[in-house]
Amino acid sequence: MTTRQIHVINHPMVQHKLTIMREKGTKTGEFRSLLREISMLLGYEVMRDVPMTTRRIETPVAQMDAPVMAGKDLAFISIMRAGQGILDGMLRLVPTATVGHIGLYRDPKTLVAVEYYFKVPKDIQDRDAIVLDPMLATGHSAVAALDRLKEAKPRSIKFVSLLCAPEGVEYFHEYHPDVPIYTASVDQKLNEKGYIIPGLGDAGDRLFGTA
Repeated sequence: MTTRQIHVINHPMVQHKLTIMREKGTKTGEFRSLLREISMLLGYEVMRDVPMTTRRIETPVAQMDAPVMAGKDLAFISIMRAGQGILDGMLRLVPTATVGHIGLYRDPKTLVAVEYYFKVPKDIQDRDAIVLDPMLATGHSAVAALDRLKEAKPRSIKFVSLLCAPEGVEYFHEYHPDVPIYTASVDQKLNEKGYIIPGLGDAGDRLFGTA
């Protein structure tokens, strides 16, 4: 399904693994493995339109012009700390991609994102950036991250999130309507504490065992 730059990936394997991640009894190790696996599945869709070229190779029986990804095009930008869980899966697909990090935390009173770290590849202007964060809740962190990233002028930007809240999607596209979102689910709503409902809790805490 694609609506207003939102790509909801309904593949049965993605939805099955997401259900297990949502369950409160799922342990840290399994949660981490599932996030890595889902990230790889999401990555296939996110990178469906990456530029391609051909390279002359020799198989055991013949020579051919075989398709390959064009150049050093991709940069994965992880919004710390939970973005690391998606990053692991993406790097399994494209181990040659460069990596950037944006450190943000959400002020518990105002829910506003506060930046504490920013480092992206020096040649980001020549790369397509894929921004990674498991939860698009209020949207404040994502918008703050994209505000900073756009200052570095990547060639293009896509945003990957495991779960989204409708409120977060609305806020996100108010400020960055040009950036497509790829996600496994748009859930019902946010609660009064800014958590996605039904959601899966705090992705960072569940990923790193710090709940």
